[in-house]
Amino acid sequence: MLPRLAPKELVSARYQQFAQQLENSSYDGEINCQYSARLAVATDNSVYQQLPQLVLHPKSISDVQTITDLANQAEFQEIKFSARGGGTGTNGQSLTPGIVVDLSKYMNNILDINVEERWVKVQAGVVKDQLNAFLKPYGFFFSPDLSTSNRATIGGMINTDASGQGSLVYGKTSDHVLGLISVLANGELLETKPIGLDVAKALAKENSTMGKITAQVLASCLDKRDAVLNKFPRLNRFLTGYDLENVLDKDLKQLDLSRIITGSEGSLAVVCEAKLNLTPIPTFKTLINIKYDSFDSALRHSPFLVEAQATSVETIDSKVLNLAKTDIVWHSVSDLITDVEGQTMDGLNIVEYNTEDESWMKARIDQLKQRLDSAITNKQGGVIGYQITSDLSSIGKLYAMRKKAVGLLGNTDGSQKPLAFAEDTAVPPENLADFIAEFRALLDSYDLHYGMFGHVDAGVLHVRPALDMCDPEQEKLLRTLSDEVVKLTAKYGGLMWGEHGKGYRSEYGPDFFGEELFTELRKIKTVFDQHNKMNPGKICTPISSSERLVSVDDTKRGYYDRQIPVTVKESFSHALDCNGNGLCFNFDPNSPMCPSSKVTRDRRHSPKGRAGLMREWLRLLEDKGVDVLSLEENTSGWSVQQLLSKVRNQLTKHKKDDFSHEVMDAMQGCLACKACASQCPIKVDIPDLRARFIQLYHTRYMRPMKDHLVANVESMAPVMAKMPRVVNAVLNSPIYDKFSRATIGYADTPLLSVPTLKNLVIEKRYELFDLNYFSQLSQEARDQYVFIVQDPFTSFYDAQTVEDLMSVIKHLGRKPVLLPFKPNGKPQHVKGFLDRFAKTARSASDFLNQVSQLNIPMIGLDASLVLCYRDEYQQVLGENRGDFSVLLAHEWLFEQKEQLNVPQLNSNIVFSLFGHCTEKTALPNSESQWQAIFEQFGLQLNNVSVGCCGMAGTYGHEVSNVNNSKALYKMSWQDKVNNIDQQQMLATGFSCRSQVKRMAKFKPKHPVSALNELLINH
Repeated sequence: MLPRLAPKELVSARYQQFAQQLENSSYDGEINCQYSARLAVATDNSVYQQLPQLVLHPKSISDVQTITDLANQAEFQEIKFSARGGGTGTNGQSLTPGIVVDLSKYMNNILDINVEERWVKVQAGVVKDQLNAFLKPYGFFFSPDLSTSNRATIGGMINTDASGQGSLVYGKTSDHVLGLISVLANGELLETKPIGLDVAKALAKENSTMGKITAQVLASCLDKRDAVLNKFPRLNRFLTGYDLENVLDKDLKQLDLSRIITGSEGSLAVVCEAKLNLTPIPTFKTLINIKYDSFDSALRHSPFLVEAQATSVETIDSKVLNLAKTDIVWHSVSDLITDVEGQTMDGLNIVEYNTEDESWMKARIDQLKQRLDSAITNKQGGVIGYQITSDLSSIGKLYAMRKKAVGLLGNTDGSQKPLAFAEDTAVPPENLADFIAEFRALLDSYDLHYGMFGHVDAGVLHVRPALDMCDPEQEKLLRTLSDEVVKLTAKYGGLMWGEHGKGYRSEYGPDFFGEELFTELRKIKTVFDQHNKMNPGKICTPISSSERLVSVDDTKRGYYDRQIPVTVKESFSHALDCNGNGLCFNFDPNSPMCPSSKVTRDRRHSPKGRAGLMREWLRLLEDKGVDVLSLEENTSGWSVQQLLSKVRNQLTKHKKDDFSHEVMDAMQGCLACKACASQCPIKVDIPDLRARFIQLYHTRYMRPMKDHLVANVESMAPVMAKMPRVVNAVLNSPIYDKFSRATIGYADTPLLSVPTLKNLVIEKRYELFDLNYFSQLSQEARDQYVFIVQDPFTSFYDAQTVEDLMSVIKHLGRKPVLLPFKPNGKPQHVKGFLDRFAKTARSASDFLNQVSQLNIPMIGLDASLVLCYRDEYQQVLGENRGDFSVLLAHEWLFEQKEQLNVPQLNSNIVFSLFGHCTEKTALPNSESQWQAIFEQFGLQLNNVSVGCCGMAGTYGHEVSNVNNSKALYKMSWQDKVNNIDQQQMLATGFSCRSQVKRMAKFKPKHPVSALNELLINH
């Protein structure tokens, strides 16, 4: 039986007192002391782990001031805090042992825009892609372009002075900040924008916080300007932390304190709002993918491409490219980066031109093409081919692949994973190839694997050596390599932190700046934050402080992971392999990635959050001496004593702290859509972890009635279908609905189909399945048949759609036969009845393997259940699954469309397809295949970009999830459903059709139903 797990890392008395006083103040935001909430922000995209004391989610600037003002009182001088946005930092910038002030949950609004003056005002929690989606209709964009743009917040970009692709043209974030509103450690509001130097000098004489800050910045930046200019290398991606150079303009006529805050990593103030300048979206854009015989050739060719006046030059090595080829993302770009016959492509430069002047761009591209053609013909420079595209959709897909490739490095096999710790070095571009050659020699000397990609136009290359942080010796190697790379970058006139900031590398600051200038940084820190409360240990400490800087050697995730047995880590690899890249935080409501994370905006309710909770849960079990794998093998048996113990534990459940409850809360919020299993670069499969956890959780605690109801739906539905009208009369009554909501926890129970599928099959006189009969047929005769595999949802609750499929097959010249209903087990898996699921899977596999011997295609309608045969069955049965194959309707129709007798149908309806999350993420070509199928019939079908409808099987029927379910529908589906004619709308998912019926009061058709209706009338 699972033991009670009480975490040892409790909130200290002082921080508890702070939380209590904050709750009693005017503060309107959230205060969270839960261990799970603290764990969710204890990591970022770095190798480090630092558990905070509290997590706060302020709702306004006033809330942030209340936090800092309270913390500034004498009794709370030891209170420290760090602002946090998307949590995408690769160097632990936002990690803190104090309070995490997360501005992403509520302070994420776009406040104002002025098109004429080309600026926009936003709160710090606005996501970069969210902002650009807002700006696009106006013809503008916020130009610093990050690989994490779909989850990185503007506040985070400001604090790290983020840049990215195209920085030679567009610069860094600091180049686009027109003004900031920030909160200081003492609770005061600080508004910064460019001011005249004379005004600044007058302000410096005032005895105010702003006056003192201005005076110190002038002393450090103006009086020491020659030292600053002499010390810092001339690099596009140069990042000091506090920008001592650019706080003054080149003519020394203006002072801009915002330039001190940009890049300060939250160590000076909490940035709350920003006024940003806007860049017009280029009218013309072209991408040239240049292919090379080696990565070295790609690097050595990049200076020429910069000279060719390209807007940006991005490079990818063969390791990253090959990882992309194994990912779902490759299907979208495979025709844009084709192999070169007879050549091995080991390097790629993605070259972009964009401009308002098409003739200028065409001339540059024509010149480049001539040079490339000559290089290929004469076998010069390692160039082996190139492809050009000006299609904006294709360009977007290529950059999506490039962005995802960053995370894909974490999906390499084995315990050694490419890590971000020395991966944003910047050297002059002309030195890059030689620098990388020596860098690679360093890594090769330790027999390390690594991946490389980056912005070669700016001399920035991301090099990620593969190390196992669970191995203490390799953790020491991280320090050795880090030190060596610092020396190497210095040798080539570069910098260790060219893009991703200092964070835990702050210890290198004193040597880089030298004593004189580093002292100036400390003076600036002092005047902003004399008590070292703001993100302490990052960049520098106040001048009088004896507190240390954070270190490369500080505690890493691997320290905790190595406490989990190797066999457990291997078994629960989906949790342990998560590297924190945070792609699951994707803000886009039309992306299927993790709907629960979108609707709750709670980091615990994301794949990363759930994986982190699972890791800690496994560690705590090991600390208790529990063999979790043995416990899993012994969950099926029960005794009276065990039952009594469960009842006792259930009754005292809310009286005792048990970390398992917090994990359970996060897991129950998962919709089991499995988008993470394909969309996550690491393929973190949360539904699998969820099912295993739920099974183990209920060895200690009783299962709710609704779980039993869901798990038994496949056995109950056939029985209820024997008297559907009677059952529906009960289910549709207000008395039952009230009882179901209050007692079972189930709402809006779906009604059974009338007539039933059995009656429809008999009425339409379809042939019935007889194994002996089909066994005796010749293969030629069998080729005329198609078997329909039933699922509990469409067969018993949407029978007409199944019959529509059979009718379509019949119209196309084949003979449909309905197979006997056999439980699939997916509902059992979702609710963690894994022992029962294994038995169901074995039974269904035995039957389907037997039927597959007839060599007759088997097709099903519900994506979740059909894909369960491929995924969960393989996991639980392994080789015993057999080799049967069940196709989805569109897979079979697409595969057979050339062989079938497909008539041309006449319809003036332009259909709109709303795809099922599980289907379109696991089968990324599904939507385009439906388009091709309809096109074959002479019909037009458009794909509608939507995220999750919010139903997800039985998720949306559970009372505890109803509000989130409806919110998800409103977030992505509602407007799009309301804006099209009901006859146009098609939806592949049974859950999706059910949700539309609940919310929009009509039930859309499945594509096969639309086809059938037109075929009947043809």
